[in-house]
Amino acid sequence: MKMAMAMAGLYKRVLPSPPAVDFASSDGKQLFIEAIQNGTMEGFYRLISYFQTQSEPAYCGLASLSMVLNALAIDPGRKWKGPWRWFDESMLDCCEPLEKVKEKGISFGKLVCLAHCAGAKVQAFRTNQSSLDDFRKFVVRCSTSDDCHIISSYHRATFKQTGTGHFSPIGGYHAGRDMALILDVARFKYPPHWVPLRLLWEAMESVDEATRQCRGFLLISRPHRDPGLLYTLSCKHESWVKVAKYLMDDVPNLVKTDDVKDVHKVLSVVFSSLPSHFGEFIKWIAEVRRREDGSQNLSLEENGRLSLKEEVLKQVQETGLFKHVVAFLSSLTLCCRNAPTLSNENNLPDIAATVCCHGAELLSGTFGSSERYCCQETCIRCLRANGDKPITLVSGTVVNGSSEQGVDVLVPSCPTKLNCCGSGPSNCNGIYPAGNDVLTALLLALPPETWRGIKDEKLLNEMYSLVSTENLPILLQEEVLHLRRQLHLLKKCQENKVDEDLGEPLC
Repeated sequence: MKMAMAMAGLYKRVLPSPPAVDFASSDGKQLFIEAIQNGTMEGFYRLISYFQTQSEPAYCGLASLSMVLNALAIDPGRKWKGPWRWFDESMLDCCEPLEKVKEKGISFGKLVCLAHCAGAKVQAFRTNQSSLDDFRKFVVRCSTSDDCHIISSYHRATFKQTGTGHFSPIGGYHAGRDMALILDVARFKYPPHWVPLRLLWEAMESVDEATRQCRGFLLISRPHRDPGLLYTLSCKHESWVKVAKYLMDDVPNLVKTDDVKDVHKVLSVVFSSLPSHFGEFIKWIAEVRRREDGSQNLSLEENGRLSLKEEVLKQVQETGLFKHVVAFLSSLTLCCRNAPTLSNENNLPDIAATVCCHGAELLSGTFGSSERYCCQETCIRCLRANGDKPITLVSGTVVNGSSEQGVDVLVPSCPTKLNCCGSGPSNCNGIYPAGNDVLTALLLALPPETWRGIKDEKLLNEMYSLVSTENLPILLQEEVLHLRRQLHLLKKCQENKVDEDLGEPLC
């Protein structure tokens, strides 16, 4: 007597063909060969090198984006596992909590936000903002080069496939038959397959029931340099919503008061009400390494990045706005105690301990998680590496439960020595970050229209001049524009309006 064995779950799906053509079929192989011969598979090679399967049933957007970001060789600036910097779905959490994505997936607009936050250059189009001919031109462009890639958002039913909305990258194009190759990240379900481009457009024209918006496509490319060299905005701390609302909604109203007559008063009204956790919102970016990985010499990569950070810091401190911030902080009695906007970490050991704990989080890939690190001991010293100028090195022994880890953090040095609030000379050895440059960066990150309500015309023009990016050196200009884009997108996320406005933020 034969016994039947019950099998739980599903093992793949049969790809409906037509309309799709299985990539591994005879017809699919022929399409591939002909497309190679016609030069429309150039983007395929990098994408296939980083092709991944979505790790959760609703992670198609995250898997598509991490695949494209890795194919473009965009450095995430944070560790994945061990010493490796690498984009993984679990790291794409700045615009939507992973728990929510795991349950419901991610919207088109939120994926655009994620791509921006990850440092990519993004052009996003819904089908009601573009046309089939334009879409075809973009597909051809990205199929004939390897410096851009397209992620398509479409409804599976158009291809007679099971499921609803889905994201996947486009891996190539066959001009003769006008077909696109979809590298389906749900590889447990369907293999890569060719589909008629016109039919793919129809699949993208469907309306997402969750947002009531048409679907579309993202054109993603690498920026000419990695943004966020020194500063970045973060929504990992629960206070970010309050801080973003204050900066974008409250500050424009605060500066409208009649007694705002000079820059000092502008800074006073802005900083006096700044939420106490603003330091969790604007972060500085440091070079972190395990102590056992470090040596007395810096790699060319480490030295290059550190030099760029120091140049950005120098450019911040050369702005007119910085000088006003320094003067304002210097005017406060008992600066640290009367400036709640600055961190409570009022001394060098506390700053060093925090730096090392953040470094340990980055190295373990748990930055922003609930895991807590305790720094047992720290020291700050100057490292003369490669015979160059001294480099500030913060070293600490960090404990998490029963594990212990030595961490070294390479810190950009200030051109001048600043006290703990950054308002004058002291013995702090110019350790960064100091309150004044962080506050200056935060003010520069605000959109220019923030100051529109200032009633004194002379002061209004002065503020416009102080925050204008037009006369900034190129490194600082790009740093400020990146922060403004981040703030714009985070505000959209906070208002749950990111799906209504996909245009790249104006700065």
